[in-house]
Amino acid sequence: MTFPPDTVWTLGRLLQWTTRYLAERGSETPRLDAEVLLAHAQGCRRIDLYAHFDEPASPEVRDTFRQLVRQRAQGCPVAYLVGRKEFFSLEFEVTPAVLIPRPSTETLVLEAINRIKSLTQPSILDLGTGSGNIAVTLAKYLPTAQITAIDLSADALAVARRNAQRHLVADRITFLQGDLYAPLVPHSLFDAIVSNPPYIADEEIDQIPLGVRQYEPEIAYRGGPGGLAVVERIIRPADTFLRPGGYLILEIGAAQEQPVRRLIESLSPLHLEPTVLDTDRHPRVIVARKPQMPLSDHK
Repeated sequence: MTFPPDTVWTLGRLLQWTTRYLAERGSETPRLDAEVLLAHAQGCRRIDLYAHFDEPASPEVRDTFRQLVRQRAQGCPVAYLVGRKEFFSLEFEVTPAVLIPRPSTETLVLEAINRIKSLTQPSILDLGTGSGNIAVTLAKYLPTAQITAIDLSADALAVARRNAQRHLVADRITFLQGDLYAPLVPHSLFDAIVSNPPYIADEEIDQIPLGVRQYEPEIAYRGGPGGLAVVERIIRPADTFLRPGGYLILEIGAAQEQPVRRLIESLSPLHLEPTVLDTDRHPRVIVARKPQMPLSDHK
């Protein structure tokens, strides 16, 4: 990719040309992509571009921007190109080792905050933490919470740890490497188990955007037949890791709503609550609660 010669390439002109270029190559958000990449190349905030539209871009900025745009046109997600993604008004480092945080997952986090905020010192388990966006955000908004965050990938955990340190909550998050509940010490109990597990069905993988398939870690989104393989492994033992009154809070795809509800009904003593819809009114979060201990059982 080369910018046409014999032109004074101001920041505004670069944005206009690149927006058209990315739109022609299938970007769903060409203007946003161009702004984020140019701000990164320029070393400024996106909003600062608007005050400098008529400012010529330096050769160094043009070269950096050209390389970024070329990679974006080939399908590489913008978040990986700039190394960060905003989530719940917080900025998170992202690398190809982790799934890029999505706005839909904010529904999961908000539901967890609303369920847990009345507890004095809640204990939370985040399964498949990835970039740590769920664990870190919960730690920021629940300042007395103690959180255990687990992931199978050592590289993902390294990113999550850096994000926890960046947001000054590393002292309240314990990061463990392993497969779901496996790294926990026996008899661990939590007030909530939260997870954005892999839930894209094997039969739907070919339908997801090419950028996801080519660049994001498959282990973080591929959910097996029906998208239920990992979800079922979370549900089966969840009751044994929850305190009485504790919550299991799972992100799902719309297609998984009824299958996941049926799994909980058939595999778990947890009590289902109404499915939570996201901002687009799609089924997004399944909530189930462990019954409170009967009064007669209290000593």
